[in-house]
Amino acid sequence: MDERFEILKKYNFWGETKPTTGYLRTEYTDKIYSYSGKNRLIKVLVGQRRVGKSYILRQLAMKLIENGVNSQNILFINRELSEFNFIQTDKDLDDLVKLYRKELSLQGRIYLFVDEVQGIQDWERIINSYSQDYVDEYEVFISGSNSKMLSGELATLLSGRYICFDILPFSFTEYVGITGKEQNKQSYEEYMASGGLPELFVLPEPELKRNYISAVKDTVLLRDIIQRYTIRDARLLEDVFVYLVNNASNLLSITNVTNFLKSSGRKTSYDTVAAYIGYIEDTYLVHRAERYNIRGKETIAGNCKYYLNDLSFNNYLYQGFGYGAGYQLENLVYLELLRNGFDVYVGSIKGKEVDFVAIKGDRTIYVQVTLMLIDQQAIEREYSALEAIDDSYEKFVVSLDSTQLFSRGGIRHIQAWNLSNQLK
Repeated sequence: MDERFEILKKYNFWGETKPTTGYLRTEYTDKIYSYSGKNRLIKVLVGQRRVGKSYILRQLAMKLIENGVNSQNILFINRELSEFNFIQTDKDLDDLVKLYRKELSLQGRIYLFVDEVQGIQDWERIINSYSQDYVDEYEVFISGSNSKMLSGELATLLSGRYICFDILPFSFTEYVGITGKEQNKQSYEEYMASGGLPELFVLPEPELKRNYISAVKDTVLLRDIIQRYTIRDARLLEDVFVYLVNNASNLLSITNVTNFLKSSGRKTSYDTVAAYIGYIEDTYLVHRAERYNIRGKETIAGNCKYYLNDLSFNNYLYQGFGYGAGYQLENLVYLELLRNGFDVYVGSIKGKEVDFVAIKGDRTIYVQVTLMLIDQQAIEREYSALEAIDDSYEKFVVSLDSTQLFSRGGIRHIQAWNLSNQLK
């Protein structure tokens, strides 16, 4: 029998060994599954490496089986695994799919899952072909670790025939679900001091976690940036990443970063630093939040903020000077807003900064984040920025205070561990 088919048997639900599905992430699987069977849209999962995209794809495959789909009609290919290195081009993928259909003599719709699809040259052509095949019917699910995978050729070929889902590390809600902890201040602080990458929850020792996070960082920088863009100065790339980690939640500009690196003896330029930051963003290691003029309802060019995709990079690798718990809390609130589908900006009004302006459809939320409302001065500082906004949209102050404060002028105080419930 063809060795390629034996590899497929090893990693599919119709094979001899059933794949593991891990902790069930229903917020993702329910949403993605709701699009299944009703259309020919390609379901695209994007996000940083190791955030759990593979597990979510397998959970979707299992959900299909539980709802009556024959397991043999589900083909799962993980291009990340070395055993699938023989799939180099779109033709290699097509040959494998044809072999699979022939060996199992299949009838009816095929559910095709291709994990880390960007490792296949010209993958977008064959994926588009499958999605539009009206003879041999396919439903396609793919994942990738670079935001550029949906630009250029794919966008042109598909012309809107795909739907994209951003996958983030475990939320606090998922953290308490997988650990069995109570949803309270103590568990939130523990979550904030660690991170949300799924593998962290099965590693028992801090040193093992540190080594794991270092390996994730090295893999992303090497495979998704250095090799992809033929970066010559790998050390400079890492220096840029370290700077972003240590200055997350602070207003930055490309000029700031460039000047800092030059003052540290690094030979670089504005254009190089801008390119490297763009590459790091593309791999989802960090997210950029533009400044937003609340009164003028427009973005402001210049400074912006960068937030980490996961706090583990700071907690285990680069515990930089000045990056305290308040910045970590702000970072987690930003990620929670993203998880709930908001476009997130850094607000500005009447010379005051509003930490977040979060917009989703016709809903807008203004959010201030502070570690503790320890005295009246702190309360005035955080509430006054929101009081300067004269519209009627929701306004929140999020903190780690043990005591729930009363609303003030329609501005609600939310304890950080309860934020997710308020965003639904």
